[in-house]
Amino acid sequence: MAKKKSKAVLPPGPVMVDVAGYTLTKAEKKRLRHPLVGGVILFARNFENRAQLTELTRQIHKARKEPLLILVDHEGGRVQRFRDDGFTALPPMRELGALWDRDPLNAMRLATEAGYVLAAELRACGVDMSFTPVLDLDYGVSKVIGNRAFHHDPRVVTMLSRALVQGLALAGMSACGKHFPGHGYVGADSHHEIPVDPRTLDQILQDDAAPYAWLGDAVLPSVMPAHVIYPKVDKHPAGFSKRWVQDILRKRLGYDGVVFSDDLTMEGASVAGDILDRANAALRAGCDMVLVCNRPDLADELLSRLEFDHPPESVARIRRLMPRFDAPDWDTLQAESRYQNARRLQSQIVPV
Repeated sequence: MAKKKSKAVLPPGPVMVDVAGYTLTKAEKKRLRHPLVGGVILFARNFENRAQLTELTRQIHKARKEPLLILVDHEGGRVQRFRDDGFTALPPMRELGALWDRDPLNAMRLATEAGYVLAAELRACGVDMSFTPVLDLDYGVSKVIGNRAFHHDPRVVTMLSRALVQGLALAGMSACGKHFPGHGYVGADSHHEIPVDPRTLDQILQDDAAPYAWLGDAVLPSVMPAHVIYPKVDKHPAGFSKRWVQDILRKRLGYDGVVFSDDLTMEGASVAGDILDRANAALRAGCDMVLVCNRPDLADELLSRLEFDHPPESVARIRRLMPRFDAPDWDTLQAESRYQNARRLQSQIVPV
């Protein structure tokens, strides 16, 4: 009798891809086994119900001997991919900022509980991590950030982010601060436009980038640069800029966590060229992993053309993002008084 072939142990690669629907297709299973793939990002289209989501994440983790990292944009407010079948409706972060102005201690407490609920529910369904928190400052002008930002004061953003990250950690989830060094000052949406921020480096470091310096990789094990051009610092968007990623983030701020690119299919990334040019620009700038979302054709093109040896330090950073302990399943989670109390506290966050 022929022996069943075992899956090779592949370290996480530098490319994050997505999947189309509720289950994996044969083509997607093949794509996930590509040695350059290191993670999968999920969207609302991947959610029918909790049982289906849990089975999908099980299939994705099973695709490789070393499980792929599964992430989602699940912040609360309008950016919350899973909303039905028991998932708690989480507030936009601006509501926590407004609460801070009235009652800072309670805002900190509720931010921690929001982070815990967010992470506990995702992990109960097999999702490893969320791209949260948003550290952009609320200048009241950004089309894409809006009420996703905590506050206009970088000190308040730092404190509430730290509290939210603590809640994530209580459920075993890592955090990702975005969008370095700051997306809140510009009105343009980098999904559809190429935003340009005219400020000086000193202005940006003093205000928008301050939370990254204060929190560091001990609190934020990963960050995501903005598809924004800061011409007084570099002609390239931050995620394609060695100046921003290597000189400023890594060296000046001493950051040693994972750097994810933002989605390479966004309009803000188009300045770098085709999908291969974009990936190479981000990886050469110092990103550890690049995202290719909503375009499986471009993902396959990139995987067939990219020639890149993933540095051992990048592999080690990515591995540190995986949950460090097993999560309870959904039914067990529902029976936990810690979780139920955290859920009830969300109703105290009054919409602004």
